[in-house]
Amino acid sequence: MNDDQTEGARATASSLTHFDSAGRARMVDVGPKETTHRVAVATGRVAMRPETIALIREGRASKGDVLAVAQVAAIMAAKKTHELIPMCHPLLLTRIDVSFDLGDANVEITARVETWGQTGVEMEALTAVSAASLTIYDMVKAVDRGMTIESIRLEQKEGGRSGTWERADVAPGDGSP
Repeated sequence: MNDDQTEGARATASSLTHFDSAGRARMVDVGPKETTHRVAVATGRVAMRPETIALIREGRASKGDVLAVAQVAAIMAAKKTHELIPMCHPLLLTRIDVSFDLGDANVEITARVETWGQTGVEMEALTAVSAASLTIYDMVKAVDRGMTIESIRLEQKEGGRSGTWERADVAPGDGSP
């Protein structure tokens, strides 16, 4: 990296809260922040063959109830997000709801996570969806290794200084915040 690149990296890093003025990673001090009700909703999808959806829908997976196990995995993962994502704070989560919608060739996953705290729960909601997706894959991979995990994204967040944010009706992966 040349001097200009290093300086550019420092300028970018200094505008991000998880980096100090020297560009080193740090955990943000949320102590002075106001305690508010925080909510985040994330979604994702596992695409698979229609026969695999039928197996899940009919409860014929050899490993057991796919969606029940995925729901427990999502809840457990949300509660352990701070152990998986280095700069996340441990949070007392007050609510975790996970739901599944079975389509013809996919399972849509939605996780809603809530807390009363000084930092948001976006990472917890995203982690819940990720764990549910991976669990679904694991539970039926023996019959459909070609499944894909797709479009894990934040849909909305509420609370804190920045208030409410909702995803505009845009195509997945267009780079919108």
